[in-house]
Order: sequence, then C-alpha cells, then structure tokens
Amino acid sequence: MGEIVGAALVAHVPTIVMPEEERRALNGGPDTTLVSGLERIRRQYLDPLRPDTVVVFDTHWFTTFEHCITAHDRRSGRYTSDELPRGMAGVAYDVPGDPELARAVADVGAATPGTWVHATEDPFIAIHYPTVNLLGFLQGAERWVSVGICQTGEVDDFLLFGRVLAEAVEGVDRRVVLLASGGMSHRFWPLRQLRDHESCDPSNVISAEAREADERVLAMLDAGDHAGVIDGMDGYRSVSPEGRFGHYLMMVGALGGRACRAPGVRCSDYEAAVGTGQAHVFFPRPEGGWTR
Repeated sequence: MGEIVGAALVAHVPTIVMPEEERRALNGGPDTTLVSGLERIRRQYLDPLRPDTVVVFDTHWFTTFEHCITAHDRRSGRYTSDELPRGMAGVAYDVPGDPELARAVADVGAATPGTWVHATEDPFIAIHYPTVNLLGFLQGAERWVSVGICQTGEVDDFLLFGRVLAEAVEGVDRRVVLLASGGMSHRFWPLRQLRDHESCDPSNVISAEAREADERVLAMLDAGDHAGVIDGMDGYRSVSPEGRFGHYLMMVGALGGRACRAPGVRCSDYEAAVGTGQAHVFFPRPEGGWTR
C-alpha cells in the first residue's frame, strides 16, 4: 500500500535560478535563504525519505474544466519562460513520470461525485517553472508528476482533489512526497517601481496587510493549525495568494484537510519577491499519521 511520507510548501521564484553573484547583488550582499532552504529540504528530508514519486502542485498551470495531472512516461526538453525569457531560457529538463499513479488519480476521481480529473500524456502540453525551477535543487531518482490549479475551483474543490490523490496513493505501491509549489500573497509592484523592490527583504512585500496576512498563515502552519488556515481562506484571499492558494489546499487535503495536525518546519526565512510573499515550510509526517 502506498503512503504520503512528506509534504512541503515551497517557493519557486525566478531568483533562485539566477547566478549567486546576481542574487547577492540584488540583496546588497546576502543571498536569499530560498536557495539554501531547498538544499536543506533535499538533504534533510528527501534524501532520508527516499520517495518513489514527487507530486508538484504547480501554480502556473491553470486549468478550467477539471483537475489535471501529468501521465507521461517521461518529459524532457528545454524550457524557456514566456513570462521571463531573459532569465529562464533554454533550461534543460529530464523528468521521469509516473503514469500509473496519474491514472489511478483519474480513476478515483471518476468514482468520486463532485470532482473531475484528467490524466494527460499529451507530448505537447507545456511544462511550467514552478516545476522546472525545483528540479536542479530537489530532483533525484524519483518520478515526478505535476498537477494544475483549477482556476474555477473553490476551497472544498481543492480539498476534495487532495482526498482523491491520497486515496489513489494508497492504492499503488509508492512512497510519495507532495510539493505545493507557489507563493503566499502575490501582488507585484507596478513596472516603474518594481526595480526598487527586488531585494528579498520582507519590507518589499506589497503592503503591510499582505505581510501580516502571510505571517498569520505561517504561524498557523508552524503550529499545525491547518483547520485555521482553511477556515480563514476567505479573508486570506483578500491579499491574492498565488494560485488562490490551491497548491496548499490540495496538499493539505491529501493530508487530512481540517483534521491535519502536522506542524511545519521553516526551511527559509519569510522573504519578498518583487512584492510577493515567499517561504519554504516542510511538514514531516507525525508519528501515528497526518491527523494525530
């Protein structure tokens, strides 16, 4: 029987794949902790856990009519970001997939009222940088699959998909780690001000209200109060969390939703990225399971 052995909220901002000297120049000397944080996650968590499959909830892959999951045997090629081709151009990637797990998710979804899931193996479907930017830090010998963010989904839709995923994992022989790849509050500075706010110092978050909202959510994640995060989503969405915070909601749905009690371990500082809030938080599986 398969199991989810770990999970994390991770930032994927373009800064992390910039050369170190450029990152330090933006920050006036120090490096962003988002880089060392990903290195820590690989070393401290993924290496000992030895997952068979990593599932990435990718906040740049927007779907509309259903939840989508990649079902390729392998995806490889070169990636150029249409958002930032100056900084992410021709990046090579080679990602073994997990079609068995993807199809199991689609099968469970088909048997679950109120949700719709499509497993795609289309060779022409785009890959996005919330997946690609993690590979150089976190990819080992695991299979990797990506899940999109259904832009018409509400809180309960994301939680339900998480439960579908968890049921599918139980039915296959896999050790799985979930990565909710996306930011927290997600508003950028206007173009003519943006270059004045490239430092990762949290003073560059777009507003005091956004920073306070992010810090409240992080405090609840630290304490394992996932019910508090879920029940506070209406208020949190006033600061535009990335992907409607669907990446986190699908992840926590797979861990038990409101019943999840897993406290988070901060693997980075809380940082800014041209107005947005960013952090890495890993959730080790508690003894006895995710809801105890």
